[in-house]
Amino acid sequence: MVGGVHRNAMDITIKALVLREVNYKESDKILTVFSQEEGKLTLSARGCRKKGSHMTAACQLLVWGEFTLYQFQGRWCVREAFAQRMFDRVRTHLDKLALASYFIEVADALAEEGQPEPGLLSLTLNCLHALDKLELPMAQVKAAFEWRAISLAGYEPQLGECSRCGKQEPEQPHLHLGEGVLHCAGCRGKLAAGGSIPLTPAALAALRHIIWGERRRMLSFQLDGEGLRRLSKAAEAYLTVKLERDFRTLDFYKGLGPD
Repeated sequence: MVGGVHRNAMDITIKALVLREVNYKESDKILTVFSQEEGKLTLSARGCRKKGSHMTAACQLLVWGEFTLYQFQGRWCVREAFAQRMFDRVRTHLDKLALASYFIEVADALAEEGQPEPGLLSLTLNCLHALDKLELPMAQVKAAFEWRAISLAGYEPQLGECSRCGKQEPEQPHLHLGEGVLHCAGCRGKLAAGGSIPLTPAALAALRHIIWGERRRMLSFQLDGEGLRRLSKAAEAYLTVKLERDFRTLDFYKGLGPD
């Protein structure tokens, strides 16, 4: 075993989350998977769509499974695949499925091919688990995922104090989306042009908890409706500004009106 990956002369065995699936030919799929050992990989899953194939369950979107791979003509191909977790409750609720699909689209956008990123994978799996098993507001899970994901990508906002007057608890706190800094409402004119989004003091405390706190306790906070609404709105805006793109799965989720 090398680096957590089981190897022989020809094969490797990894555990991975399926981020994307594309039907190919009559019975194949091209998969994008995210593994702790090898990072994001593109796989050819030959015959997985055939009736009775033992690989069918594992070669689906949002499945955590074990994949035995071999290389053929410079491409990773799936020899065996076994589903280990299907996130069943997510699959049976359209709003949860839509939000989970958004999580994996963001993970796919942030992960680099062949580059292990265990923090991002762990975050994605933990938030999928929260949707599947925990009785938490979906807006809370969504905001926590967005803030932690964009911070892992290198865009952690500066939350220690107002970036202009230095107050640790800014008056009417706002986050400047372009500069990624905290500021008082009255200090807005001292910052460069660009959008700012308001937070409540409670939302700011929750944001600091998400980003500065222990990873395992990331979701252990409570917010009232207005604070959670502002935290979620700020997370979504900050992520899309920093990544300079929209997400079709986010549009679909918002169209369901779950929050």
